[in-house]
Amino acid sequence: MEQPPPPQIAILGAGIFVRNTYIPRLAEISNLFVLRAIWSRSEESARGAVEIAKKFFPNVECKWGEAGLNEIIQDASIIGVAVVLAGQAQVDMSLRLLKSGKHVLQEIDNWFTNSAGTELNTAISSYNSLKPAPIWAVAENYRFEPAFVEGKKLMAEIGDIINIHVIIEGSMNSSNPYFSSSWRRDFVGGFILDMGVHFISGLRMLVGCEITSVSAITSHVDTTLPAPDHISSTIQLENGSSGVFVMVVSSRSPKVLWRIVGLKGTLQVERGSKDGKHGYTVVLFTADGQNKSWFYPFSGVTEELKTFVSDISQANLKKDGSHQVEPRISFLEGARDVAVLDAMLESGKRQGAAVQVKKF
Repeated sequence: MEQPPPPQIAILGAGIFVRNTYIPRLAEISNLFVLRAIWSRSEESARGAVEIAKKFFPNVECKWGEAGLNEIIQDASIIGVAVVLAGQAQVDMSLRLLKSGKHVLQEIDNWFTNSAGTELNTAISSYNSLKPAPIWAVAENYRFEPAFVEGKKLMAEIGDIINIHVIIEGSMNSSNPYFSSSWRRDFVGGFILDMGVHFISGLRMLVGCEITSVSAITSHVDTTLPAPDHISSTIQLENGSSGVFVMVVSSRSPKVLWRIVGLKGTLQVERGSKDGKHGYTVVLFTADGQNKSWFYPFSGVTEELKTFVSDISQANLKKDGSHQVEPRISFLEGARDVAVLDAMLESGKRQGAAVQVKKF
């Protein structure tokens, strides 16, 4: 059987994440697709990103402004678009592309908040009315990190869950390139929502069930950061178990840890490094007092991009919308992650009152 030609894609956005992460990770799988264009609102920004990309994709084109966006939308040979824009602009831009027939991979950052919950419902019904609907994927690399994929399999070893605790002590300070990112400071929840959604994703991936309600206290101590900069929340899961989620945006001694205690053992996933590579150590503590550990370097962004490219290639062959998308990049999964943080922030505003997590 003849192999279909590699799909042609474009990137909307030319900021830090595109330059530092998207372009290098796409370069690792450059044999699977053709990068046709990078677009930004400003010519200067687009040219800066294209300059970096040309090392790996010599034929990539530079597009900017409304005219450049229309060229991408009207180019039928570009079948997939990665939307890597300021959070506030993502959903509208994604819908515009989806309605034009493009498959979309949208970065998850702040794609809805309390005030926009109805906006997301409207967006989902608007998307569901498209027949056949192109793929609307949300990029959440934690669901593709080998540590969480393998960790999820090990959950069977620890028996019924007794308790969960997630401890996140971030390192968001002035030396971080995202610290000065204005759009991350201009929405409710600030870095808690922007960063925290990934840690919720890791938790949901491991436990394999939904968080139903939360009760949280939030505070604002570091005034160089937008409010809040700390959250302490109890969480209730639909399987009857409970636990705590604690997040500090900026700590002098960063730590990122998920620990799940079961009747027959404990599973722990912790961020760190080994042999110069950053990743996660997964430890399984068993009932007999033994423990086994594995280290998995980061590779989630590469894996999610590979999955999106594969899905749009398959969808393009079928053309009738019948291709089943990999569930880990479904926009519904993204909505469920954000809904948990949204409920925590709402509970914080209400001095710790229990808040039900919105269902999607």
